[in-house]
Amino acid sequence: MEWTGARYADKPTVQVRTWIDGPPERVWEVVSDVALMPEMSDELQSVTWCDGADGPALGARFIGASKHEALGEWATTSHVVEFEPPRVFGWAVQDPENPTALWRFTLEPRDGGTELTQWMQMGPARSGLSLAIDRMPEKEQKIVFVRLREFENAITGTLAQIKQRVENA
Repeated sequence: MEWTGARYADKPTVQVRTWIDGPPERVWEVVSDVALMPEMSDELQSVTWCDGADGPALGARFIGASKHEALGEWATTSHVVEFEPPRVFGWAVQDPENPTALWRFTLEPRDGGTELTQWMQMGPARSGLSLAIDRMPEKEQKIVFVRLREFENAITGTLAQIKQRVENA
């Protein structure tokens, strides 16, 4: 990732793509099963559906518990805001009208397989990262860049594991 110079208020984004040798329907089974995500993440520790939901649907909510060496431990409630099987699965963290982050998987049939894209946006609402920025406002751009790079690396790893699960199934 190249230096972006972005500030948190810019709502910076990260996007990573991979091609998977499998149909979108099979890839969808993996990406829409948020309970699998902690197995593919160093940061996300657990996911629990809320309100009796047992899977994704527009408006469904889930709680994600996370842990980060520098940021500590926290839990957030996410709201499914995009749900178009087997093409788009997206969620807003905390308040869907003013989220701390947005996340999305997009699946496109391509070359006999699936192009899978994972995208995320920081903000616009304050998050745990905002506390670090408050403590060191002169380092905001560096703090944001480091976190974007962490997200890019984590997403790259997650997509590699999704690819492996689908192709080795």
